[in-house]
Amino acid sequence: MLSSTLLAMLLGAWIGILGAIRRYSVFDSLATIGAMIALSIPTFWFGLVVIYVFSVGLGWLPAGNRYTVGDGSFLNQLHHLIGPCIVLALVSTAVWSRYMRSSMLEVINQDYVRTARAKGLSERTILLRHSLRNALLPMITITGLHVPTLLSGALVTETVFTWPGMGRLFLDSISYRDYPVVMGILMFSAVLVLLGSLIADLLYGVADPRIASSHR
Repeated sequence: MLSSTLLAMLLGAWIGILGAIRRYSVFDSLATIGAMIALSIPTFWFGLVVIYVFSVGLGWLPAGNRYTVGDGSFLNQLHHLIGPCIVLALVSTAVWSRYMRSSMLEVINQDYVRTARAKGLSERTILLRHSLRNALLPMITITGLHVPTLLSGALVTETVFTWPGMGRLFLDSISYRDYPVVMGILMFSAVLVLLGSLIADLLYGVADPRIASSHR
């Protein structure tokens, strides 16, 4: 879940920023179409496609499990993580790219951005120092609230890739009627929601000092 979150945040932010800067360009159109397709693809189907193409067909990625028997090294585990990480990050990347694009479009049309451009500042400085930081505020909210929902995607992803994670444990516990484990995982999900909201509130003050000063 952590690896897929980081991957989706980086790709989503990059695609959203480029889409906002190059509005209505070929890249923006392809990004929009790709996001709609990604949101429409079922997780289990995409996981099977990844296994069939990159594992069975090309032999680049393992078909499942957390590591190869007899080789539990970090690189081997990282190799096994690529497939589930890509599948789990697909929908999140599409969502965050759309939110990032909308947020950047709203920010770059503000008066202070036009003033900075009129002063002769470079586009790189305007983007990184004046636009991106304010555009990240909605992304912080989405990230804090979206992390717990990744567990629902992990249920399918870990089952397809036979990954011994929390999602597969949850499904196995339901099948075996192991209610204490089911309740424990649900409690952990509730804790993730609270922690996500708390971290988002704390990051608000880091991204926008005006918010931190208003609470003092």
